[in-house]
Order: sequence, then structure tokens, then C-alpha cells
Amino acid sequence: MTLILALDFGGTKLAAALVNIGSKKWLRYERRLSPANANASTDLEIMRSLIYSLLQDTKPAAIGVSFGGPVDASTGTVRLSHHVAGWENIPLKGLLENEFGVPVGVDNDANVAALGEHRFGAGQGYESLFYITVSTGVGGGWILNGQPWRGAGGMAGEIGHIVVDPAGSVCLCGKRGCVERLASGPYMAQNVREILENEPPRREGGEVLRGLVGDNLTLLTGQLVSEAAAAGDDLAKEVLHKAAWALGVGIGNVANLMNPQRFVLGGGVTKAGEDFWRVVRQVARETALPEVDFEIVSAVLGDDAPLWGAVRLAEIRMAE
Repeated sequence: MTLILALDFGGTKLAAALVNIGSKKWLRYERRLSPANANASTDLEIMRSLIYSLLQDTKPAAIGVSFGGPVDASTGTVRLSHHVAGWENIPLKGLLENEFGVPVGVDNDANVAALGEHRFGAGQGYESLFYITVSTGVGGGWILNGQPWRGAGGMAGEIGHIVVDPAGSVCLCGKRGCVERLASGPYMAQNVREILENEPPRREGGEVLRGLVGDNLTLLTGQLVSEAAAAGDDLAKEVLHKAAWALGVGIGNVANLMNPQRFVLGGGVTKAGEDFWRVVRQVARETALPEVDFEIVSAVLGDDAPLWGAVRLAEIRMAE
């Protein structure tokens, strides 16, 4: 029995799973929310407790790690996390190899999720795909000619920071009108909140949103914006439409540039309903050249895509 340990350091959650190589079912699985004031050492401590709880008295043959932030995959060093303090230049691969004595692979969550969908999900049988995750942020990961493609410095796939509205609001990265600034869950919630706080009460729009959070606008999330849009709230629909438009423009441009067979969309915002998908597909199609052929499909591994990709990462490390 050959065991693989898969770890996922997300922006807000930590997950770990154990699987028999070749199996499509978790042997054991645990997840925890990262505390609000978390830093790298608290996250590492929580992850260690998850690992030991999963392993019991067994030892994995290899460990794969998905990390929510820029990673130098060649050395397994985390460059930083945009959501958790203290991750600057942490040699995560080295720390885990020292502690567990097995090969470890570490990569950015979008690259890892792309590996997962390609090996176990919506990308099976495709030579080229671009995986996009739309959740706390917007990231992307490439599979080209059946292999992960990370770019010269490991930064390929940053579709979230393609500028689609140069006169738009400022993003976390410092630029204006990035895809992420319009389409990520937290920014959608912020956009709705700003409109509700700053504009005089409209004749329509916002009522469902206010109802969902009992007028406490700090509780708004991207998920709630999606729910309100599905329930017919005009303001939520407007913000969601702009998010889908931004994503569609980004995808259409990437289609022109790289011409992958499939775009696979994962993450929380993609549960936003049929209208969201219709706009993304329509805008992407209008943005791309008519001769450029592609499909936009939903990821099938859901929130577990980074974990299944971590399994694939561990398999690759074992074969090296």
C-alpha cells in the first residue's frame, strides 16, 4: 500500500488528505479554518496537527502541497501569501522533507489545481488547458502538451492581474481594473458594499442583499452576492454581471494569445448560476477572434482540486 499525503494551504482554510496511490477516494481527510489573525507559524502548527491526525502510525511515500500564493516550484520555497502574514521566503519543501523524510513537491494553488483537473477531472484526455480559480483571488494554471507550464519565473497564469478596465478601481496589486478587482469574491462584496453605503437608496436593488445580512454590510461575501443575484436582486446582478464580463474579457484575450483547447473554471464564484456562465462565455467569445476555438467548462473536483493536484505533484516527485 503506497500512501500519498496531500496538503492545501488556502487563503482561509487548511486541508489535508491521505490517499492510496491509484485510488480516486480519500482514505482520510481533514480541514480547518485558518484563524482570523493567522500567520505562517500558526498555519504550520495547525497543518502539522492535521498531518499527524491523518497519518497515525503510517508514513507516506511522498507529499504534495498546494499553496495559496506565489511559490518557486523548483525549490519549493513560498515567496509570500497575500492573505496570511509571515510567509515571505519560507522553505516549505525543505521543512516538510526534514520532518517526514520523504520527497515533497510544492506549488502555487492554481498550478496545482490545474494538475488535479488534468489528471482526475475536467481536463482528462486534453493536451492543453488553462485552469482558472475564482475565489478569494483570481489565479490560473497551465497544462501545455500534457505538462504543467509555469513560465520562466513560475509566474505564468496570472489572469487575475490582466487589466480589463484601466480607469477602474485599484486592486491589491496596485494596478487599476484587474480581472481580480472585479471578479473575486471579496472584491464583489466590497463593490456592493460601497454602492449601498455611498449611494442614496435606489428605487430598486439591494433589498435582497440587505435582507441576507440583516443590514450589517460587513457580513457581505461574494457567495451572498451570487445568492442575491439568483434571487433577483438588481444590484447584485449588476455587480455579478461586471465580474462575469471581466472574466470573459480575460479569457478571450488568453484564448487569442495561447489557444488552449479548454478553459476549466473552479472556485466559489463559479457557483454563481447560469446567468454568470452565460455572460462569461458570451464575452469571451466576443473578445476572441472568430477563428479561435475553445470551450469553457466547470471544474469537476470542486474545492478538492488543489488536493487532487497535490496528489499528482507527489506522484511526479516520486517518479523523478
